[in-house]
Amino acid sequence: MLHEGPNKGKPPHNAYGELDAAGVKVIWCDSLDDSSACIEALGGAQFGAVVDNWSKSPEQIKPYASLAQSMDVTNYCYISSAGMYKPSSDDIVPETTECKLTGQREAELLLSEMKLPFSYFRPQYIYGPKQGKSYLAYFFDRITRGKPVLVPNAGDQCVTMTHAADNAAMVAAAIGNPKAVGEAFNCATSTLCTYDELVGYCATAAGKAATIEHYDPKSLEAGVTKKMGFPFRETAFYVSADKAKDLLGFSPKHDLKDDISWYYSDNYVAQGGEEKDVDFSVDESILKVAA
Repeated sequence: MLHEGPNKGKPPHNAYGELDAAGVKVIWCDSLDDSSACIEALGGAQFGAVVDNWSKSPEQIKPYASLAQSMDVTNYCYISSAGMYKPSSDDIVPETTECKLTGQREAELLLSEMKLPFSYFRPQYIYGPKQGKSYLAYFFDRITRGKPVLVPNAGDQCVTMTHAADNAAMVAAAIGNPKAVGEAFNCATSTLCTYDELVGYCATAAGKAATIEHYDPKSLEAGVTKKMGFPFRETAFYVSADKAKDLLGFSPKHDLKDDISWYYSDNYVAQGGEEKDVDFSVDESILKVAA
């Protein structure tokens, strides 16, 4: 595994000893943008498949894609993003939904132009054990401090939260599978909840009451909600994983409602989430407008 470094010993890096124990060799590179140095660090190793969970643009992906091309790999699995989908009149979003031209979308297109045996994976809202960056922290930060949890509109919009192990299992099902080549796959669970239900799950896990404040996002200045820490949508937004089920035989095994208790104790609390300083100034400005 090529990994951008250095290893600072913080989550999730402090758990990487488990990768060593599992026989995974982690090669730390100061910057994966320095592709020449990182490729040299591989020491001429050859690979049958590549999983790229780092590149965010065509410029970043091209050196590694070119290396994979020279090795004649059977699969180049690129972890992209479901955030590239444009708003749709359909609540559930299939892979055929029109995409915005983001850096990750451009990276996808480059793999196609290079005629690599690509598979695109577009995950939505990931959680998992020993996670560093956390979408769920938005809810726990407020609930554990007795602050209102701000949710757009009526809070009845459906969303999915997807376990990282389910995403990994989907990618693993694609390696060596000719049915995966040339295809895009949404990475998600089949279990849905509303934003308000998600707040309730987090409150139950923390053993505290939660106060939900709904607000009208149209009454706010553009870009304000992007600073909140959770990528809320005004309407329902969840992707369909049916294609992976049909082509790869994939089925998710995790449900956030069952996982939220251990996530709270083993991730949020264990990583000092209750003690860290949190800036609620954006929340306060939104509440003033809502009032």
